[in-house]
Amino acid sequence: MSETASTPAHQPPTGGKSHSASKTALAVGAIGIVFGDIGTSPLYAFRETFVGPHPLALDQAHVLGVISLIFWSMTLVVAIQYVTILMRADNKGQGGSLALVALISSQLNKSKYGWVALLLGVFATSLFYGDSMITPAISVLSAVEGLTVVDQGLQRFVIPIALGLLVFLFVLQKRGTAKVGALFAPVMIVYFSVIATLGAWQIIQTPTILWALNPYHAVNFFVLDGWLAFLALGSVVLAVTGSEALYSDMGHFGRGPMRLSWFGFVMPCLLLNYFGQGAMVIGLPPEQAAEAIQSPFFFLASEEWRLPLVLLATVATFIASQAVISGAFSITHQAIQMGYIPRLSIRHTSETEGGQIYIPVVNWALMVAVIILVLTFQNSSNLASAYGIAVTGAVTIDTLLMAVLLVGVWKWKWWYAAPLVLLFLIVDGAYFAANLTKVPDGGWFPLMVGFIAFLLLTTWARGRKLMRERMSEVALPMEIFAKSAKNSALRVPGTAIFMASSTAGVPSALLHNIKHNKVLHERVVILTVDIQDVPYVDPAQRCEYKDMGDGFYRAILHYGFMEETNVVEGLKSMNQFCGGEFEMMHTSFFLSRQTLLASDKPGMPIWREKIFAWMLRNSASAMDFFKLPTNRVVELGSQVEI
Repeated sequence: MSETASTPAHQPPTGGKSHSASKTALAVGAIGIVFGDIGTSPLYAFRETFVGPHPLALDQAHVLGVISLIFWSMTLVVAIQYVTILMRADNKGQGGSLALVALISSQLNKSKYGWVALLLGVFATSLFYGDSMITPAISVLSAVEGLTVVDQGLQRFVIPIALGLLVFLFVLQKRGTAKVGALFAPVMIVYFSVIATLGAWQIIQTPTILWALNPYHAVNFFVLDGWLAFLALGSVVLAVTGSEALYSDMGHFGRGPMRLSWFGFVMPCLLLNYFGQGAMVIGLPPEQAAEAIQSPFFFLASEEWRLPLVLLATVATFIASQAVISGAFSITHQAIQMGYIPRLSIRHTSETEGGQIYIPVVNWALMVAVIILVLTFQNSSNLASAYGIAVTGAVTIDTLLMAVLLVGVWKWKWWYAAPLVLLFLIVDGAYFAANLTKVPDGGWFPLMVGFIAFLLLTTWARGRKLMRERMSEVALPMEIFAKSAKNSALRVPGTAIFMASSTAGVPSALLHNIKHNKVLHERVVILTVDIQDVPYVDPAQRCEYKDMGDGFYRAILHYGFMEETNVVEGLKSMNQFCGGEFEMMHTSFFLSRQTLLASDKPGMPIWREKIFAWMLRNSASAMDFFKLPTNRVVELGSQVEI
């Protein structure tokens, strides 16, 4: 009979933030950490609609049309779809595509086509990696390009300075963000306040721009230019990049504080700046407008204030890039826990903030990709051609998953859900379709990264499933083994803990140990670490055990996909069970390391088996991942065919 043990009174980490903190304090913190990506979009979004691959005429009708599109896009996609609706779809406080898939997984498993939604969620996560490479490159580069507005002679220094800042940013990651993070919120509050003030001043001088609040001007834009207006959507959508990140970062601050930050401060500041850029262009003579549209964000400031604005924008993009990189670490950690990525070396950079982690292989891979992007595309306008398709793809997938959520989990009537989902699919689908036209000019890059990541994630999940099935086919039932082994092997003092991926059968490490060493410890514990489809597990439900008699125990440690799997700490919760306290000096951990043998068994094509074998060889040791004491681990090898 299975029993559940109680644990010491300690709470799991809550995304790095205490729920006891006031809503206002959390809202202020969110401004510094979460809104950097969407907050730095004014540097290039409005500009690209007029000087990008499909330039528009600089007249009042087109400016009003573009600003109206930006306003309504921000309202529909960010304010309503993400901040109002999707933030209600939290998995115990956590958001993002993987958390959304985990939330609806119980419903998906019952559906004949559930695997389609599951793959869509994994693909949305894969696209995030392409976005996390382009965001630092375009953000920092667009800010540093502001130097050319101050002095054209500084053009040759733009790329070296941008590369220097980006390399410094990635080198900084291993130190963590605990100390510099305290500066993020004040700097971003100053940044948002400055860009709002600059925009408001231009609106006061040219209030005509406020007519853009009327959706008529967005519709009129399409009436005037049809195809060109459709292509412009590929640049307009740059104003809402970062919306998916808001949902993914919800667990750090909670939906209430983030909604307060967005509606009470960030959204008004952004809209004031966009409307201000439009007002400035309308109010200038044609010759000056043509010059200003090359960098309208920096032309908002008078000449003597442009250099300080460049410096402030550079710091803001640095912070925005930091948040995106941290997001890549968080998404990777979730994917590892949910079984889509092999174990990687993960370092915690803060003793108190559970959500602050550093994954070296992800960090350096992103750095190399960002450097290649900057050197290849050379300027932010070229990078804008590659930007957007990953974001719009992820947003469109989130809309499809939202449809499953509304009907399958929230039990809405389909005639209520259908009009809402259809509205968002039309808007998101139009942006995605417009961005598909960018594929030849650079949009291929995030798609390529997304498809490679998708291949790796699905290959690992499939290979892992097949490997477990093959091992279970030949596994000996634990009850039979315990009865036959109790008198056939010498019992030696101490405790042996055999790590097992399955909760049934005898682990291969135990079979190999008794075969070669012909001994059994006085206490033998078969331990499985179970990662559940929730962010955090109640400490009272952490451990589960079964006494099988004769010194044999089967134990399970349950963790959420946001938690650190520290086995030694978990064992402390079972000190009064499983035969008494676990003393590390008298405890040995036995691990089984599988070597994969490609075979002609049905399951995966041979080329995918080779990819899986490569991932298996390069995965981090279970000893490191489970935080096992290095001098108490014995690793035994075995071979598996899939």
